[in-house]
Amino acid sequence: MRPSPLCRAALILQLCLYPVARADSFLSESLLRKNPIHNVLEHQPARNVDCKNSSPTGPIDTTMCDYETVESVNDRLYANLHELVRMPFFKYFQVDLYRECPFWSDDGSCSDPGCAITTVDESEIPEKWRASALSRLEGSKIDDRHELPGCYYRDSDFCFLDDNTEGDYYDLSLIPERYTGYAGADAARVWRTIYEENCFGLSELTLMAGPNPGLVSLPESMSEAFRTESGEVGQCLEKRVYYKVISGLHASISTHICQEHLNQTTGEWAPNLQCFINRVASHPERLQYIYFNTVLLLRAVARIGPYLSAFDYCSTGNHEDDAETLSMLSNVISIAQNAGRFDETVLFRGENANILKEEFKAHFRNVTRIMDCVGCDKCRLWGKIQTTGVATALKILFELDEKALDPATNHNLLQRSEVVALINTLHRFSESLEAVEGFREMWKATSATEGEKLIVEAERAEAATTRPKPSPAAGREPGEKRLEVVFVRWLRLCRESTASCLGLVVDMWRRGLSALASAFAPSNKERGPAGFDL
Repeated sequence: MRPSPLCRAALILQLCLYPVARADSFLSESLLRKNPIHNVLEHQPARNVDCKNSSPTGPIDTTMCDYETVESVNDRLYANLHELVRMPFFKYFQVDLYRECPFWSDDGSCSDPGCAITTVDESEIPEKWRASALSRLEGSKIDDRHELPGCYYRDSDFCFLDDNTEGDYYDLSLIPERYTGYAGADAARVWRTIYEENCFGLSELTLMAGPNPGLVSLPESMSEAFRTESGEVGQCLEKRVYYKVISGLHASISTHICQEHLNQTTGEWAPNLQCFINRVASHPERLQYIYFNTVLLLRAVARIGPYLSAFDYCSTGNHEDDAETLSMLSNVISIAQNAGRFDETVLFRGENANILKEEFKAHFRNVTRIMDCVGCDKCRLWGKIQTTGVATALKILFELDEKALDPATNHNLLQRSEVVALINTLHRFSESLEAVEGFREMWKATSATEGEKLIVEAERAEAATTRPKPSPAAGREPGEKRLEVVFVRWLRLCRESTASCLGLVVDMWRRGLSALASAFAPSNKERGPAGFDL
């Protein structure tokens, strides 16, 4: 997985010449951006990029991969995944959608027809993938489970898994993830509860405001990218990863909803540019987190590649679809080995590593259980699939050693549902990046007047949403240290541009007035995370 010395030298030289993304790029780590919506929608993705690229934007925070590499491979990745998830093995998913919500009694059920989904009769499912066969297979394994009604988890799991005794089968190729009409207080309550499982108290604001030493180099190990000026590794790697996983998942789901949005007037499904601007483009860090999750999932696929290659995907008996499935899967694994550069060995180290990991797992398991509280059947289905997919990736990266990943000695390592969820979730993120390209084409076709109206509407929608006060990042000293960081950034910005410096002064004055006003305003915590709805 490590680049060659020559390639590595080229990368380091490039990052010395171009140490950070341009200040006007949506890929910039700057908290204050000029024209963020324009920067997202007018960004030109890289094509055919490798380590000889002449002007990289820099590494994706907390990974060893740059944005251009992801952009360069996504067309091919999406094409293979889009066909792969339509193959019999990956399109049939068995799940219990009607377990009781463990957090509140009223699930706010959606009565809109768009929320409904259709099951598949078990007779249409290949026999070896039915619940009875899978239960026999699992029953033969010695496994320390922690069981709840209808589900369980093992010590290595980051999610709750169905026990296959109940639940229905669904053909995912017939159930697109899109706008359903499920919104408002019920949807906000789900996401608010999910974000409350962010036990580290991070937010978009605190992540973007925090120092990011990773912009100065792209060394072999991710740990080097997080060393402070004193040489010590920062304390918030796991915390940043956790928040970005959750926020990136949310942003990806929002992108799918905007991509297939129902026009209430015509009754037609079509991309909704205003929706995308409001939910994602006006907050560039959310798009960054989609990139981040894509790299994390690719790394998991790359690591478990031999296991996936040894799986039996045959359903018809003539092995034709098995060979076709393996061919497309091999292409995906090959791409993953190139772009999935995430150094999982750096996380969960030190004397409190096991405690932190167990806390991380417990909170993410709760996120998967919160999916039982989603009132829309279609939203609940895709929520379960994607949280299971991400949880499977986390297990692959942080719980399984090379011996466990050996298909010759551990061929029952993952449930079939975990494999299906992992690949479908990667497809969801790749499709989100593909959809962004479509929104950029829509933006190009928009007149200046229409574009200005879209931006004004996005600003109006943002102003109408009261943001909850962000929690301070764990491990950060209050007071002088935060002021020192702000002061240093201010000086740097003023040296680079007088106009930007003046703009920062005005923005800080405006923020001060806003903070003063908010001190006397209700908290509105019941609204949930600002700007993020189902």
